[in-house]
Amino acid sequence: MGAAVHTQAATQDKIWSRDFVFICLANFFIFLGFQMTLPTLPLFVEELGGSDQQIGLIVGIFTFSALLLRPYAGHALESKGRAFVYMTGLSIFVLSVGSYAFISVIALLFVMRIVQGVGWGLSTTATGTIATDLIPPKRRGEGMGYFGLSGNLALAFGPTLGLTLTGHISFTSLFLICATMGLTAFILSSRIRYKKVEQSEHKTTTVKFDIFEKSAVRPSALLFFVTVTFGGIASFLPIYAEKSGVAGIEFYFLVYALFLMISRLFSGKLYDRKGHLYVFPPGTVLIFCAMLLLSWLPNTGVMLLAAALYGLGFGAVQPTLQAWAVNDAPDNRRGMANATFFSCFDLGVGIGAMSFGQIASMFGYGMIYLTASGSVFLSILLYFYLYIRAKAQAI
Repeated sequence: MGAAVHTQAATQDKIWSRDFVFICLANFFIFLGFQMTLPTLPLFVEELGGSDQQIGLIVGIFTFSALLLRPYAGHALESKGRAFVYMTGLSIFVLSVGSYAFISVIALLFVMRIVQGVGWGLSTTATGTIATDLIPPKRRGEGMGYFGLSGNLALAFGPTLGLTLTGHISFTSLFLICATMGLTAFILSSRIRYKKVEQSEHKTTTVKFDIFEKSAVRPSALLFFVTVTFGGIASFLPIYAEKSGVAGIEFYFLVYALFLMISRLFSGKLYDRKGHLYVFPPGTVLIFCAMLLLSWLPNTGVMLLAAALYGLGFGAVQPTLQAWAVNDAPDNRRGMANATFFSCFDLGVGIGAMSFGQIASMFGYGMIYLTASGSVFLSILLYFYLYIRAKAQAI
């Protein structure tokens, strides 16, 4: 009898189920298609004759359109179901990225980036919620770390693959390949057995302007200040390295992804056992140091050291904050908690990309990362303010 109960408990705490494997694979391919465009799209805009401001605008508007869709996605996950939201988002993503192959005017690229943001907002809000459905609550920090590895693997290969391919094939072929990655994710997602929409006994009447989950605001606000840094890296680091005469930009993303994966192997477990105090402050300090190194950027070695520090830091911070956001939310509000979390992710990247375009044109690329280090420092201050206030309220 005792052995049977032990076996049942072990089964309930199992992370690597069939459906969890499928969602990880689907997440890998959609992120691979996305990551291949991340460092190459600014180069494409530059080839079309775009300025630094236009690069920042095109990168940033994508995140803002995703941001606007996330509250709808959060509600739709609970009302229309996980499959509807996820597969609709994947379809829009595939069509929009595929359209880049036939674009030769910056204005049209701007429009299709908005459309891509819609697909990205729907699919990424859904995929995080689907993963949390499939992970046992007691192992959510660890499970989200493993789930994040699927995106990290894509990050390890995507930017490097995209930058390498631009030297051998046209942008037309590159974007069609990226769309094919999204199509692969769509096919894999059709094999998942999704959680059915249920009416929760805790469910209340939806507020008219219900656009965020209150319990997820604190970790999401912290994420915002951290992901501002990502806007500077995604938009301008390849161009910055090229103009600074620093070789090996494709290895930056490889090193970053490698250390991101290393970090996630232990940071999720550390969060589950010790809490965010043991993960968030050390992670943000590493990110802060990485930004200072990038603002200096004298050679390839310093750039790769910055990649390692950023990977270790972000690999610890992002899944910790996501697990924190989801754990504090009611079961029937997980979709909205993820929507709130990724809305702040998008807002940070978007504001970073747009503002850094202006900073680059006025003060140079190095000032981008010095400014970004200030944003990270603000996140550290905000964290300790929230932590001290929570301790005081608990007394």
